[in-house]
Amino acid sequence: MRAARLMSLLLLLQGRGGMTAAELAKELEVSERTIHRDVLALSESGVPVYADRGRGGGYRLLDGYRTRLTGLDRAEAEALFLSGVPAALREMGLEEVAATARLKAAAALSPGLRDAPVTAAQRFHLDAPGWFAADSPPPAALAPLARAVWRDLLVTAVYKGAERALEPYGLVLKAGAWYLAARVDDTRGERFLIFRVDRFGEIVVQGRVFERDAGFDLAAFWAERARSFSRSLLRETITLRLSEAGVRMLRHIADPAALPDAMASLRPDGTVRLGVESVRVAYGQVLRFGPEAEVLGPPELRALMARAAARLAALYEGED
Repeated sequence: MRAARLMSLLLLLQGRGGMTAAELAKELEVSERTIHRDVLALSESGVPVYADRGRGGGYRLLDGYRTRLTGLDRAEAEALFLSGVPAALREMGLEEVAATARLKAAAALSPGLRDAPVTAAQRFHLDAPGWFAADSPPPAALAPLARAVWRDLLVTAVYKGAERALEPYGLVLKAGAWYLAARVDDTRGERFLIFRVDRFGEIVVQGRVFERDAGFDLAAFWAERARSFSRSLLRETITLRLSEAGVRMLRHIADPAALPDAMASLRPDGTVRLGVESVRVAYGQVLRFGPEAEVLGPPELRALMARAAARLAALYEGED
């Protein structure tokens, strides 16, 4: 963490010129005393940082000094930001580019900071695929789509048997599956859609660049679509009467997308309305409550639970 803060401090001074300890402390969310210690550490590692005394003073870098984080081309610099997701880099065909970028960055750091990449790698690792996912090759469409996304190139793609013209804005890796966020222009007008990458057929990357919407936020767009998708799966509603223990269990059993509405519907007697994908899915959920939940509706689910209770009673009949 300190290595990252030292680099941020150095880049702030390089980008903004002189800054007071108070300004740096506010920017980096630390105390002024920490800033003084960090500046001393930078100085000891060979960075020509000095203090201007008096009114309007502060810390500055020697005129003409620049950090040596140079030599990275655009692809290397972009890949460097994804270097904590090695599987994703490998699947997009960027693993070698990222490795080269990391070597250049490590060589450019001052001696006091050169252990930063190793220190970070020892402490943080992102394993994106879900548990129990079989090893399988990445979708054939992923590499060309990744190239198109980096370079803002139009693509023509076959998706579910139909050819579409797409403006590929971004790729998302969710639980081991890749998704493309793209802008399309169809009979319903220009809009952004989500496509599952492994469902693409032939991909042709065009030589034409499209103009990106500067206001598009991939993370926010994905979060909203993910919430909408989760809510769309809740096609049925069941009614339960929960014991006090059942109410405590509700947060751990209900679908996260269904929980806010369920908690809002909870009555003092433990009655709750819960959104579910289907009666069959609800059956598995309600079984987890054991005797802490009674199904009030629909009748189909109540009948399933009654048969399950009878079978359980028969299994344990005669035992104390």
